[in-house]
Amino acid sequence: MKLPPNLDATRWDQLAPLYAQLNARTIGSTKDLEQLILDRSNLDAVADEAQANLYIGMTCHTDDDARRSAFLKFIQNVEPNLRTTGAELDRKTVESPFAKQLDPKRYETYLRALRREVQLFRAENVPLLTEATTFDQEYSKLCGAMSVTFQGSEQTMPQMAKYLESTDRSVREESWTAVAARRLADREAVDSIYDKLIDVRHRMALNAGFDNYRDFQHERMLRFDYKPADCVRFHEAIEATCVPLMRELHKERAASLKLKSVRPWDLKVDLRGRNPLRPFADTNQLVERTSRAFHRLDAELGTMFDSMRTGSCLDLETRKGKAPGGYQYQRQASRTPFIFMNAAGLQRDLTTMVHEAGHAFHSLLSKHDPILAYRGSPIEFAEVASMSMELLTFPQLDEFYSPEESARARRDQLEGLATLLPWIAMIDAFQHWVYTNPKHTRADRSAQWIALNTRFGGDVDWSGHEETLASLWQRQLHLFGSPFYYVEYGIAQLGALQMWRQSRRDPSAALANYKRALTLGGSRPLPELFESAGLTFDFGPETVRGLMAEVQSELATIPA
Repeated sequence: MKLPPNLDATRWDQLAPLYAQLNARTIGSTKDLEQLILDRSNLDAVADEAQANLYIGMTCHTDDDARRSAFLKFIQNVEPNLRTTGAELDRKTVESPFAKQLDPKRYETYLRALRREVQLFRAENVPLLTEATTFDQEYSKLCGAMSVTFQGSEQTMPQMAKYLESTDRSVREESWTAVAARRLADREAVDSIYDKLIDVRHRMALNAGFDNYRDFQHERMLRFDYKPADCVRFHEAIEATCVPLMRELHKERAASLKLKSVRPWDLKVDLRGRNPLRPFADTNQLVERTSRAFHRLDAELGTMFDSMRTGSCLDLETRKGKAPGGYQYQRQASRTPFIFMNAAGLQRDLTTMVHEAGHAFHSLLSKHDPILAYRGSPIEFAEVASMSMELLTFPQLDEFYSPEESARARRDQLEGLATLLPWIAMIDAFQHWVYTNPKHTRADRSAQWIALNTRFGGDVDWSGHEETLASLWQRQLHLFGSPFYYVEYGIAQLGALQMWRQSRRDPSAALANYKRALTLGGSRPLPELFESAGLTFDFGPETVRGLMAEVQSELATIPA
């Protein structure tokens, strides 16, 4: 199927005839069916890239009404039609008598996913999905507009983070309080958006024959290899293993800072009163140093990173009107990645840079596959690609720091795992409760969050700031735009720690395993992807305990 050279894939009137041709095609052999799959992949890739470019433009400039309008126009006018015609093509493929004759190893995961899509598709859910996306964009616009005036200048939320590393405690408290007050000013508005999202998602679940959105979404996310009950096991493993370590680290922090207990603004400052880590002065320096680090790690990865330095592949600096967070988006027709982040010169920005680069490497290593669905992978493994990079680049930190500073950065990263994993479990448990109790009130929601903080929170004194604590979940953008996409970070972190453990013993073998697994994209089931990287797909208590023991062993070698 040859696509028109000037196809405008942001317009359904131009896409519709092409999809109609695919749906009308006669399938008389296995070869015909394979060709349909390939032609659909090519057309889907063009539509996907059109949406990607609109999303990128909107998140880079949430204050630009024209960009936001163009994205919403696509979401409201094109995406619903793509979902409907996509469902027709899914059914045409899986119900073809030739589907059973396709190479099972090649098409196993593809057909399994399509069968699940056919099973769950409901036409009445298409406009509800559009509603949900619109509500998420309201949240992004709200967050993108947030700023505070501090020390005489207007600053974004990411820019304010650097003050939490100040050795002057009054500066830390003042900056933290200013940010908290600004977020509380929009608390009601954010709650309202979340209320609407819960309602629309619950209706989608009921339409599909489910009692609640949690169970529906787990199926929609193609979680063939684990269920909600396994997530609960993960919560319990983190509560038993990581939470005590995090709380012990907080007690040690309080003692080092000569405090009775740490407050929310005491969690980032260096315990020995050293100046905050500053890995780069501007984003040009960030890119240059990251390039050198990747070339030292692996020549092929270094070349891949350099390929993103041109072609509008990077938007890294923070600014007012820019959406929060960071992401990597593969533009599937051109097969070129895009990295978005809000860099403010912090160590966490460096972590974000190598994290998103890991996603980009995944995209580039799997871009050869002609089947679009295989040019990505299950999120649980996609995040292994990115989180592993945060740890595999430890030996290259000297591109950014002195030896002493490199050790500090490694320690910060490893200690951060003791905080990150409980937060992941807390966010996931929160979503389980939210969507299995869809008629809850805002007061109920706040109370549940506080209860979860008792289970998973650190040894931190929140007195006088209880309202901020009760609404802390509002900062997690995944809750709004990607429901239930968060436990994957925990599962993947355990995979990344296994990859790091490999690299401590045999760096070359670990890197070879990493690249080999990423090349597979999504062509194999999740446990096989882990296995191909030399990892075990397991997130029970024994796995967590062993990996955290490895972390503690390394921490013992790094001065606090």
